[in-house]
Amino acid sequence: MHILITGNMGYVGAAAVRHLRHQFPDADITGFDSGFFAHCLTDSCVLPEAWLDRQIFGDIRNPPPDLLHGVDAVVHLAAVSNDPMGNCFEFITGEINRDASLRLAEQARDAGVGHFVFASSCSIYGFAEGGARKESDILNPLTAYARSKIGTEEGLRAMGAGGMTITCLRFATACGMSNRLRLDLVLNDFTACALTSGTITVLSDGTPWRPLIDVNDMALAIEWAMTRMPGNGGSFLAVNAGVDEWNYQVRDLAQAVAAAVPGASVSINSNAPPDKRSYKVDFSLFRALAPDHQPRLRLEDSIATMRDGLKAMKFTDRNFRNSSYIRLRALEEHIKVGRLDEDLRWIEVADALALDGIAA
Repeated sequence: MHILITGNMGYVGAAAVRHLRHQFPDADITGFDSGFFAHCLTDSCVLPEAWLDRQIFGDIRNPPPDLLHGVDAVVHLAAVSNDPMGNCFEFITGEINRDASLRLAEQARDAGVGHFVFASSCSIYGFAEGGARKESDILNPLTAYARSKIGTEEGLRAMGAGGMTITCLRFATACGMSNRLRLDLVLNDFTACALTSGTITVLSDGTPWRPLIDVNDMALAIEWAMTRMPGNGGSFLAVNAGVDEWNYQVRDLAQAVAAAVPGASVSINSNAPPDKRSYKVDFSLFRALAPDHQPRLRLEDSIATMRDGLKAMKFTDRNFRNSSYIRLRALEEHIKVGRLDEDLRWIEVADALALDGIAA
């Protein structure tokens, strides 16, 4: 089996590579990534890319023509990956997340790829009062990021997929430790706050609902999606990926972290304007279709792995919300020093070397 993982050098990609290598030791696994966040590593003693057969660097908007040659399954993670980045780079978010994704899917179909797995998001439900949202419910995207995910799903549904099985995994909010760390995710942010300052600062009033999934359980769902038969869900499937028990209000997440970090307290901004990104999600379809690939970790497990992982890193940065572990801050720093242009494209190599003080 030949597997292509785009965006493999990201937070989810690092976990997916490790998991898929473990599950398919004889597979040929290729990573394709721009390298924006290659430096956002933990203190892991093994580089995540060591589990690949090859790493290819490039822009998903312009992949090499032979990238999909001989590929059996595409795991498409490459994206502008959250609301703050999407709001700052709105046009580019559509260009990368939707347009480039659909071109890649068409190229995969034409190359005879058997499975195409697209990392979508439960954020497409936006503000959803009432019961937990099912796949058939009305969508209410509130951000450029969420709109880009819906646009890709719609395009994938409409395209003639030939013999390719397409799965859109509407992931709950990611959390947990990864070899390439992100701290701009709610549970990870709270854990870093607790360890560095002893106070978990909740920027909202704590009432919004969020469904969560550990990054390692995301990798488990990816394994299922790239191997499922069309008779199990159809040749095109958009499915909520997570578990019902992991629907939490933000304030409850903060309290759970405080309970796991001795001495930590919770500070909630009761005067904050309402955060309309609030939704509960129904994961019953995923449970029915993928009974052997259900999330296995508990909330307490994810908090513990984050806490222990940050301690192992000797992580003490109280100002981490302005560090490269925040994806938008990493991009802004690349742009500030001239490594990236405003369209999120790397500048010429010779100029980059000069900026880094190396003779070209």
